[in-house]
Amino acid sequence: MANGNRKYGFSWSLLGDIQEGRPNLGNQTRLEVYRLMQFCFRDVIERHVGTEKTDQIFYEAGALAGKEFYEHMITPTSDLNEFVRQLQQVLKDLAIGILRIERADMEKGELVLTISEDLDCSGLPELDFETCVYDEGFIASLLESHSGTPFKVREIDCWCTGDRTCRFSATAIR
Repeated sequence: MANGNRKYGFSWSLLGDIQEGRPNLGNQTRLEVYRLMQFCFRDVIERHVGTEKTDQIFYEAGALAGKEFYEHMITPTSDLNEFVRQLQQVLKDLAIGILRIERADMEKGELVLTISEDLDCSGLPELDFETCVYDEGFIASLLESHSGTPFKVREIDCWCTGDRTCRFSATAIR
């Protein structure tokens, strides 16, 4: 079992040895494949548990991913600028998206940030609703991992609502 008595408990080792397992194809795939998996998961989960619960599941999955991502991809630092610099670089290097901080007041526990060319929705048709719930959880967990303070993150602009970048508001939970 991957994690205690759970069949699917996450561990970083589940990402596997890419070099051994994919010596010819490596770690590259098309974005359509990622989106096919994500939106099929969303569809099936929503049919089983409803929209609200699906969004909660995706937020929690994003939070777990953000925690693991921080632990394995970011060198801990107390300096916000250094944390942001590292995060910007790794998100770009992994072709996840282009991060920009628009406003940050850590004393108040408030940030506004954007992620352009993101995996989840850049280039999708307009849907009249935001789609980046997973990203909300991912960002919240990254900010908590850096600062030690829990954050609530909400997408306030999305490609799918007619904007050309995804904008998130992050507020510390105190």
